[in-house]
Amino acid sequence: MLSTDENQSLTASNPLSSAGLHQADRLCLISGSANPELAEEICAYIGKDLKPTIRKRFADKECYVQIQESIRGQDVYIIQPTGHPVNDNLMELMILIDACRRASARQITAVIPYYGYSRADRITAVRESIAAKLVANLITTAGADRVLAVDLHSNQIQGYFDIPLDHLYGAPVLCDYLIKSQLQDPVVVSPDIGGVARARAFSKRFNNAPLAIVDKRRQAHNVAEVMNIIGDVNGKTAILVDDMIDTGGTLLEAAKALHKQGAIKVYACATHALLSHPAVERLSSGAFEQVIVTNTVQIPEEKQFDCLKILSIAPTLGKSIFRVHTHNFNQQDL
Repeated sequence: MLSTDENQSLTASNPLSSAGLHQADRLCLISGSANPELAEEICAYIGKDLKPTIRKRFADKECYVQIQESIRGQDVYIIQPTGHPVNDNLMELMILIDACRRASARQITAVIPYYGYSRADRITAVRESIAAKLVANLITTAGADRVLAVDLHSNQIQGYFDIPLDHLYGAPVLCDYLIKSQLQDPVVVSPDIGGVARARAFSKRFNNAPLAIVDKRRQAHNVAEVMNIIGDVNGKTAILVDDMIDTGGTLLEAAKALHKQGAIKVYACATHALLSHPAVERLSSGAFEQVIVTNTVQIPEEKQFDCLKILSIAPTLGKSIFRVHTHNFNQQDL
């Protein structure tokens, strides 16, 4: 969460103050129940209040939503990550989109800080579903005109949508924090071969730090075996970079291997902190100097631990919403 001073600073720099009044009046923000704190921070950045909504569950857990003010002719931005419980949050997102469409919203943008089912982005065995594509179809069919997402598991997911999608990254937020920390002799490490492109982009932003790769063999879902470290980490501060932390098994095994290869400290960075059991135990075991994540997914108190650092993605999302709304989107600004 942002501190009181940070919230006041965001409010003071309200970007809509320089936009046309008709544009400001037409901008409408709605939050689902998945991460209302993030939605409030985005509102503080933009300088707009959330539209009041009723969100509840019936006895059989069916989702009910009602928007309590008129949104006719407005450009609606629905802020709803699809983290745990994934199915409930995804269904709520689609119901919110449908409610806005039936309320005659001018345009509906689904702001999805974390895109669930993103790991099922291709067929790796016979008779599998490409669930990432299915979810894209569902969101589009529900009535979304545009999607704004953060750190999709793979870039190809952008092509699953037949509507515009703006793909944002958490790396600038993570890098800025690490650069200010002035780490000794840093080396950026990809926890697997598939994450090399992400780690390379991170290292370029991180003052062109050297790159290392963890070569692993995955035997089953959420089970990883580290085989080798490609690159020099001896006597250096290793920064493991991934898009998400689920059970933490991959990062823990990578951290152990890095320590064996002589890394003096190991930091873990990820945009999405899913922290499924037993992630908290693994990440707080002493293998990491710090675990740095963003608040794309709401992290309850029981999943927070001493070396966990949560950074806010709200300014990035707020700036992007403003850029999209004023038709002045500039990726370099992020």
